[in-house]
Amino acid sequence: MAEGTTNCIDILLAIILPPLGVFLKFGCHVEFWICLVLTFFGYIPGIIYAVYAITK
Repeated sequence: MAEGTTNCIDILLAIILPPLGVFLKFGCHVEFWICLVLTFFGYIPGIIYAVYAITK
């Protein structure tokens, strides 16, 4: 699969379920746990962080 397509799928997953998108990109590292906590505090902060983490 092309890198652009993979990145697009990761971003779509990050919008639907933010921790899942980050988990698929980074595994169970710090980025995943930060996204999980932000998603618990509010869905929108989780989405913002997930999209940021995937695109950086």
